[in-house]
Amino acid sequence: MEKRVLVVEDEPNISEAIRFILMRNGWHVDVTADGIAAIGDLQTNPPDVLILDLMLPGVSGFDILKALRADPVTQTMPVLMLTAKGQSADREEAVRLGVTRFMTKPFANADVVAAVREMAGS
Repeated sequence: MEKRVLVVEDEPNISEAIRFILMRNGWHVDVTADGIAAIGDLQTNPPDVLILDLMLPGVSGFDILKALRADPVTQTMPVLMLTAKGQSADREEAVRLGVTRFMTKPFANADVVAAVREMAGS
C-alpha cells in the first residue's frame, strides 16, 4: 500500500516541488496551505508522515505541532518541520515540542526524500 504524506506549506512553489519529488518516489502526497484546516485533517485521517512549514498564515507550525503532540491519535506521527528561519532558537523550540526532524530552506530534494523514507520506516 502506498504511504501517504501531508505537506502543510503556504508557498506553492515549495509545496509543488515537494509533491513532485515524493510522488516520483512512490508516495501519495496531499498538500494544503491552511494550517488550521490541517489540524482537523491530521486527526481524522493521519498521514504516515507530515511535512510542516514553520511560518504559516493564521497559525504557526509550532502551534500545529503542539496540538498534534497533545492528541493521542497524532502524538507519535513523524513530523518534518521546514523553515526558512534556521535560527537555533527555532530548532530548539521544535525539538522541545517533539519534532521528528528539522530542515531549513533551501533544502536538497534528496535530503527530503531520505528524511521521509527514514521517518516512515521504509
